[in-house]
Amino acid sequence: MTLSAKPPVADPQTWRAALDELRIREKAATRELDAIAAARRRLPMVELPKYVLIGEDGPVCLAEVFDGHSQLITYHHMWSDGAQWQCGGCTGFTSQFTRLEFLDSYDARFVIVTNGPIEEALAYKKRVGNKMTWYSSSESTFGADVDAGPGEGFGVNVFLRDGDTVYRTWHTNGRGTEQLSHSFALIDLLPFGRQEEWLDSPDGWPSRPTYSGWLDSPDIARIYGEDPQ
Repeated sequence: MTLSAKPPVADPQTWRAALDELRIREKAATRELDAIAAARRRLPMVELPKYVLIGEDGPVCLAEVFDGHSQLITYHHMWSDGAQWQCGGCTGFTSQFTRLEFLDSYDARFVIVTNGPIEEALAYKKRVGNKMTWYSSSESTFGADVDAGPGEGFGVNVFLRDGDTVYRTWHTNGRGTEQLSHSFALIDLLPFGRQEEWLDSPDGWPSRPTYSGWLDSPDIARIYGEDPQ
């Protein structure tokens, strides 16, 4: 493969100097993220009603979704009732999370919640090979009350449990969820980056419509799923 556009070639000393200059900005960004995390730990929280969700074995109150932990992260998966393939972005995003046991050491759990019927959700989980634990909020207002109701898109929420009382501590959606993704972090290290048309890239860099490089739900099912039909 011959590249029509590529970074300029420099001697090792020039390359090292440019890298050192960039490293100043990278370290500043790291310190800013540390400061944001510190501010996040100081956010107030909101006490929630005693919602009931539907799990694989039937109804469970929100406090039970913590599975004995004091902290809970939920990813609210976009959903269209009856559709064979659900949101490709949500499907691809959540397919990254195959090993979550490390959260046990932090007294935390990370699960998926969808507004769709639990039977459809569990069948879809199997179809695309998802490894997370799924719950449905189809019989409560939980999704809508945490900014991820039917037709409202996806979102991440964080909760704290004290006994049977649950508090909402943080929320994000849109590109705010990227901080949870290792895929974007890896792709952004590449010389050509995400190769999407909105990026600030040098002239001649590969560019294509936004999202066009993402794996869609059938792709995820073909790679990981048990029953892609």
